[in-house]
Amino acid sequence: MGPYTRRTIVGMRIKKALSSDSRLIALDGAELSVADLVKHRPRDNAFNPNRSGSFSLVQATFSVSLLLVEGDEHSIPAFKGEVEARIQTDVLRLAGRFRSGFRYKDDRVKLPLDGIVHARVRSSIVDLWLRSDARDAFQRITLELFTPEAAGEFVEWLPHATPWPGDDSQPSPLRDVRPRQNMVWAGAIAGTAVVLVLVLTVLLSRRMY
Repeated sequence: MGPYTRRTIVGMRIKKALSSDSRLIALDGAELSVADLVKHRPRDNAFNPNRSGSFSLVQATFSVSLLLVEGDEHSIPAFKGEVEARIQTDVLRLAGRFRSGFRYKDDRVKLPLDGIVHARVRSSIVDLWLRSDARDAFQRITLELFTPEAAGEFVEWLPHATPWPGDDSQPSPLRDVRPRQNMVWAGAIAGTAVVLVLVLTVLLSRRMY
C-alpha cells in the first residue's frame, strides 16, 4: 500500500498500526525498517554546518512522541503525533503540532539541558526529570522513541542527567498532557448542542402556531 509520507508512517507507528520491524520500500527500491526511518531523520537545512562557515548547533535529532507530562515548570504544548526532538549545545528543543480549538498549530519549546537532572529508560520510553523552582520538586516528561536503541542513544546526549534514584518499577499514571484541549472540545460540543436545541425549539414553535 502507499506510497506514504514519512510523517504518515511515523504517525502509524505511534498508533501501533506499524511496528518498528515493519519493512518499507522506497520509490527507488531501497528497503528499510520503520525503526531505521525513525532513527535516521534528516536534519533541517537551516542548521547546515557548511553555511557561512559556522558549525551546527544541533548535536542529534530524534523523532519522538510526547506521552505524558507532570508539573508545569515549563509550559509544554499538548503535541500530537510526531514530535522532533533536537539536542543542541545547551537546550533540548521539542517541536510539533497541537490542537488549539478547531485548528492545529505548530509550536516549539526549549528545555535547558542543565535542567534535566535525571533520566530513565524503559525499553523505548524515556522519562525525564527537570529541576523545578519548588524545593525537592521536579517536572517529569515522558517520551516515546519507538526503539530501545534510540531511547538509549537519546539519553546519552543528556550530559547532566543521572539515573533516576527512585523506584525503578513501573511508574504510576501521570497527568495526560491534553486535559485543557479536552475541555475546549467539551465546551465546543456543549455549545453546539445548545444552539441546535434552540433552533429546533424555534422551528417547532412556528409549526405549532
